[in-house]
Order: sequence, then structure tokens, then C-alpha cells
Amino acid sequence: MSESRSGNGTRILVTGAGGFIGHHLTAYLAGRGCWVRGVDIKPPEYEPTAAHEFEFLDLRRRADCLQATRNVDQVYNLAANMGGIGFIEANKAVVMHDNTLINMNMLEAVRLNGIKKYLYSSSACVYPGYLQKSAEVSPLRESDAYPADPEDGYGWEKLFTERQCRHYHEDYGLSTYVVRFHNIFGPLGTYDGGREKSPAAICRKVAQASNDGEIEIWGDGKQTRSYCYVSDCVDGIVRLMDSDYHQPLNLGQDRLVTIDDLVDVVSAIAGKRLRKRYDLTKPQGVRGRNADLTLMKKTLGWEPRVSLEEGLVKTYRWIARQLEQNGRLKQ
Repeated sequence: MSESRSGNGTRILVTGAGGFIGHHLTAYLAGRGCWVRGVDIKPPEYEPTAAHEFEFLDLRRRADCLQATRNVDQVYNLAANMGGIGFIEANKAVVMHDNTLINMNMLEAVRLNGIKKYLYSSSACVYPGYLQKSAEVSPLRESDAYPADPEDGYGWEKLFTERQCRHYHEDYGLSTYVVRFHNIFGPLGTYDGGREKSPAAICRKVAQASNDGEIEIWGDGKQTRSYCYVSDCVDGIVRLMDSDYHQPLNLGQDRLVTIDDLVDVVSAIAGKRLRKRYDLTKPQGVRGRNADLTLMKKTLGWEPRVSLEEGLVKTYRWIARQLEQNGRLKQ
């Protein structure tokens, strides 16, 4: 297969194309003139795919991975069994089982089908818990992943697969790319049912709350994160795939905010004054997490452009519209 850059008819496979980031990435690549095959066990939930071809396959099966990877130039592997902190803490065995099978089968299928460029979507969950015990966390550099102490379950399988990508690059000459996502959010993502991430959950709760009402927050609201809007995420992914950099790379924003801050921004967008009720019994994840973007900016010559407020406006309005259409907003 050719080493052609992402565009001008390049044939691309996007796995996890029925999911949030995969759906946005598919549309982005198709818009650049690529031919895109989307693969997932389910279709996109909220709008039709932009893929030229969409196949329903179970990538835990090697035969399905071989079928998915036929006759393409590049692979973006975003397929995973995952969700928000509540889901991944309650489903460690199944998450590790499913994702390890997907990732090992995909790497081998890519090798057997002679594909030269392969992107693996990792996560900030690979970073050690001992570096994330304070809300005033120091931004996490790529080298901070070792000595290893990742998120139990989900983080371990991500870190393991990063190593396997490295070995396939070294042993077989496969051009592997590893991106570590830091809290990607935006429209067309899951916003209820237990798999949603914090921005979507907060947008849903604010939309459903009465003005001068109450909103439940998991934890004490002082835990910190940084958040990256999905359009910047897919732009960064493609820029990485078009580069010659084969080590893990952070992709996110480096503006640290508390969960309380996030609630305040969304409440202001909605024009609501809400009381906060804290539930300390719910999963909270690490105390603080932020991305050091020094290497990303140097490697890609680029940085995200969409502010937290701008992204939350788009996300809140989309979620509120979905809830209204489904009759789930209070009148």
C-alpha cells in the first residue's frame, strides 16, 4: 500500500465509526476527498455516516478484522468498549477483554494485509495515579507514563497496546501512530445511559434542571480536568497521521478547570441559576489531570483552536435539542 497523505482519494478505514470521535473523523476525512470505509458493531446513533462504505463487524474476531482492513491505505483504529468513569470502573474485566482482543487482532490484520500506516487511539488514562492526586496537578508529559500506574483496567489495556504498537513498528516496519486523548467532547456524543463523559452529563443535567433548581455533581466539584472540542481532536489526529512521529502524543487542551467551573459555564449558557448537590459516593477518577502540549505543538506545528466556552455552547445546544425532541425537558 502507498504512503500517500490523508486526502486525494486515499483509501482509509475508520473503526469505531459508529461512535462519537469515529463518526466525526469519518466526516472530516470524507470531506478531504478520502475514500472511507467505516466499521462498527452499530451505526452512528444521531445522523447517517459520511462513509462511502459501512460494515457491521465484530473486531474481537480476527476474521472480521481481516475483512475490515482489506484494500485500504491507512487505518484509524478508534474501536473500543468504553465510556465515562462510572462505566469503566464498573466493567474492568469486560473492557480489558474486549479491547485487548480488538487491538491485537487489528494490529495483526493490518500487518497481514500489508497496510503501512496505523493510528491507535490511546487515552490520558495511561498516566500514573501517583501524579494525579492533587487538583493543582502538573501538566502530564508523554514521558510521565512510566513508571507505570495507569487507570485500573481501561488504562492498563491502553498502555499495553501502546507498547505493542511500538513493537510492531520496530519488528515489522509498520508505521504506527499513538494519540493520547484528553477528555474529548462535542455534539453527536453519548449524553446519557451511563457511558457519557462529564461535559455531556453536565449539559444533560443542566438542560433538565428547573431554573433556580438543583444539579447533582459526582464528587466535591473540586476535581480538575482539561477538555478538547471534537473538531480540534479530529484535526489533530489527521495531522499526526500525516507526520513522521511514531511515539505516543498528547492531544487535548491545557486549560485546567474544576468540575464546579464546568457546571458554572454550562449553567451560564443555559441562563440558569442552579444549586450544587455533591455526591461523594459516586466514581470521581483521579483528583486532577491536565495535558502538557509542548511536544504536540512542536511535532504538529499546530494547537487546538476552539475554546471551552465555544465548544460547550455547541454541545449544550445540541443536547438540549435532543432532549426536547424526545420529550425529556421540563415544561
